[in-house]
Amino acid sequence: MDEENRRLSLGHKQLEENPWDVFESIFTVGSIHQGTIIGTSDKGMIVSLPYGVEGFAPNRHLKKEDGSQAKNDETMDFKVIEFSKENKKIILSHSRIHEDQAFVARTADAEGKNADQKNTKRAVKIINENLERTTLGDLDVLAGLKEDLEKEEKSKKK
Repeated sequence: MDEENRRLSLGHKQLEENPWDVFESIFTVGSIHQGTIIGTSDKGMIVSLPYGVEGFAPNRHLKKEDGSQAKNDETMDFKVIEFSKENKKIILSHSRIHEDQAFVARTADAEGKNADQKNTKRAVKIINENLERTTLGDLDVLAGLKEDLEKEEKSKKK
């Protein structure tokens, strides 16, 4: 309200809730949503998401798993990699989805190999602990037995 100029300002937007507050909880970083590419620019593509929201996917994040580039009017899954309520922008990536899946698979394989190696080492250690150890005392006994056998052979020959 401006009394000096005798003006009254009214706003209809002030009565409604800011939709970006709701979008912040829906499009969290790391969440995956299905979207359709609706426009292109030199730096990337504009993606139509649910609830009438549009996001941006840079060119380097538009590679498919087979290595081909995404095209206009194509529908696929996108991962939210950045969300800014202040700037009203959502940055998306399609390639990050299969990169993350490949990373999880590699990590699981590495963990499996490490577990196998630990189990093998543990088994070898148990076997080694259960083996009879030869001691110097045992060698003296064996040497004595050998001498006794040699004496017996000499006595039999005579």
